[in-house]
Amino acid sequence: MTGGAGFIGSNFVHHLVRETAVRITVLDKLTYAASRESLEGLPSDRVSLVVGDVADGALVDGLVAASDAVVHFAAESHNDNSLTEPGPFIQTNIVGTFQILEAARRHGTRLHHISTDEVYGDLELDDPQRFTEATPYNPSSPYSAAKAGSDHLVRAWVRSFGVVATISNCSNNYGPWQHVEKFIPRQITNVIDGDRPKVYGTGTNVRDWIHAEDHSSAVWLILQQGRIGETYLIGADGERNNLDVVGRILEHFGRPADDYDLVTDRAGHDLRYAIDSSKLREELGWRPTYPDFEAGLARTIAWYQAHEDWWRPHKQATEASYAAKGQA
Repeated sequence: MTGGAGFIGSNFVHHLVRETAVRITVLDKLTYAASRESLEGLPSDRVSLVVGDVADGALVDGLVAASDAVVHFAAESHNDNSLTEPGPFIQTNIVGTFQILEAARRHGTRLHHISTDEVYGDLELDDPQRFTEATPYNPSSPYSAAKAGSDHLVRAWVRSFGVVATISNCSNNYGPWQHVEKFIPRQITNVIDGDRPKVYGTGTNVRDWIHAEDHSSAVWLILQQGRIGETYLIGADGERNNLDVVGRILEHFGRPADDYDLVTDRAGHDLRYAIDSSKLREELGWRPTYPDFEAGLARTIAWYQAHEDWWRPHKQATEASYAAKGQA
């Protein structure tokens, strides 16, 4: 699997170790958002780490040739960074996916491609509709545009070359090992430090939250039972606006629900994401383990409280980056 030392990828590795007997080779570039620590303690006879770039065709080819299946998590994924420096998003998300597809084509290897709901753009706050597999693509940032491009490549390689692949588009993940630049970990660690959370704009933007463990169980099910060439949307009916999420975090720590600061909004900030995962649930029988967002959030807060040694070295640089953009 690619990107297995990052946030969602490492959660998937842990899920496979707990729930299956498979052996996993992780290919990860170990950029700032990944960490060896996320894979520590896993059995060495089942999990191995290869440090390298998914855009390195020769490296990818050898690893794919030796594998029964590939799960492609590797991606540059932080919207703010894509607005500052879009180049790495094109290189990893599009060129990297091309290399994976070409290797899968040469060796006839089963592929599952991980994507995002952000390829669909956004919805109005009062729109009763949710994203489905038939929703037209309408990306609004370099990140989501690069992911949209990678999805189109996968579909083209399935149709043109018979690559044995499926795609999943997931809503916003939360859980352990997520970098402190992301919304929920940033707010949790701010509160741990006694600071006030920082919320973009008016805080009314809505995200559809899913615990990374539930994302993992859905991907494993799709890899085993998903119909080749099909796309499945993964969501846990977790719509919350940003102010509500921050309020829940503050409440957990016994602080007033309005103890936050509004900061300059992000350019092109999508209003609302919402996933309709009916196809996944009805066709494959998937159900989330964490349907209660508050319970999953409490477990996530406890994890960050217990792993300060992991996130602390990244915190100062992250906040300095936000301050430089006027968002601190």
